[in-house]
Amino acid sequence: MAFNTLILAFVVFLCVRTINKIKQAQEAEKKAEEAAPTPEPPRQEVLLAEIRDLLAAKRESA
Repeated sequence: MAFNTLILAFVVFLCVRTINKIKQAQEAEKKAEEAAPTPEPPRQEVLLAEIRDLLAAKRESA
């Protein structure tokens, strides 16, 4: 009886330890994503945004 309890306690301990490691890894990944700077948009998108703004300004003045 006591031996079965020890085995069960050990299995629960291993499960809790594994879950904690997974949580720590997810938190570290989340912190790394938050700390990473946002990438600059591609040159094509910048040019398209400028063209859009110019067309909008031209439409408003006409």
